[in-house]
Amino acid sequence: MTHYQHHHADVSPLSVAPPYSVSSLVAKMEGTSFQARNLARATSVWDEMLQNDTTIFFGLAGAMIPAGMRSLMVYLVQNRLIDCLVSTGANLFHDLHETLGHPHWVGQADCDNLALARDGVSRIYDVLIPDDELHATEDFIAEFSCNLPNDRAYTTHEFLYRLGKAVAGKTKNEGMITAAARAGVPIMCPALGDSVYGTAFAAARVKHNSPFLMDVAQDVVDMIKMVSFSMPNTGVVFIGGGTPKNFTQQAGLCTYLFDKDFKGHQFAIQITSDNPQWGGLSGCTFGEAQSWRKVAADAKSVTVYSDATIALPLMVTALAERANGQFAKRKKRASLRDLLVTPTPKPA
Repeated sequence: MTHYQHHHADVSPLSVAPPYSVSSLVAKMEGTSFQARNLARATSVWDEMLQNDTTIFFGLAGAMIPAGMRSLMVYLVQNRLIDCLVSTGANLFHDLHETLGHPHWVGQADCDNLALARDGVSRIYDVLIPDDELHATEDFIAEFSCNLPNDRAYTTHEFLYRLGKAVAGKTKNEGMITAAARAGVPIMCPALGDSVYGTAFAAARVKHNSPFLMDVAQDVVDMIKMVSFSMPNTGVVFIGGGTPKNFTQQAGLCTYLFDKDFKGHQFAIQITSDNPQWGGLSGCTFGEAQSWRKVAADAKSVTVYSDATIALPLMVTALAERANGQFAKRKKRASLRDLLVTPTPKPA
């Protein structure tokens, strides 16, 4: 076999030349290699999902909101580049915190941590958050949960929808929670208790005898329902892994509850800095996911090994530049929230 039989295309040296735009840069990266090519391919897969009217489930892990990604996430929600957000509780807390007018502070990773502790300031790598403002947001959550009707337990998506509606009337700032409430994009949080929301609920229970309860089982049912009635044209975008990734992917394995035969997501993108050999979900490949039948055998899938605070802004900006009115059409899509507030169809 000659080397010509292995040849498919030449690597294209990346030129710095007009047009000077993010979209142009990302397009040129597709002719390069390593993670530059993967980032460009992932952008193209996302673009294809948008053009094909795909229902997109987005998993958000890692400290993305404290790192400055709130407005980017709002853009995704407002323009319906995603149809359902599955997030860690921490990101949703920091989103609410900023929306209520409490910015995070620029810090340094190599600082005097004991001095920060004495001053009542907590650190997330090179981001700082003053404890008194954190507690103020925690108190806001506790009070809000105490004032909800206590005639039933709440799913996380209903709780967050009600919270988004309430906060939208109190501030001019826009966050993921408020934007999702306006756009009808459900937010699921399978581990809401593993965050300041959880400590706020605990404080409400201990200090105010709050009867507030979460309905975890119905959250799972509703996630399965969204996947079941969005088939077969579904896709996933994961930032990191953890609970959001597993919660999203397990739903596809349970569509039999609604008499649906799930063949796996048709599109799959993940941005991660983890590796697969440690066995954790953040580094788990889509090839491994195919063994679980979570990703279709013929799916278009790409993993970008990168810091998501670098990769995601480049990808979303490139998509925005390429849109050509495409987002206006996405905004007219039926909302998955409409599916959740209608009676669940019974299997035949």
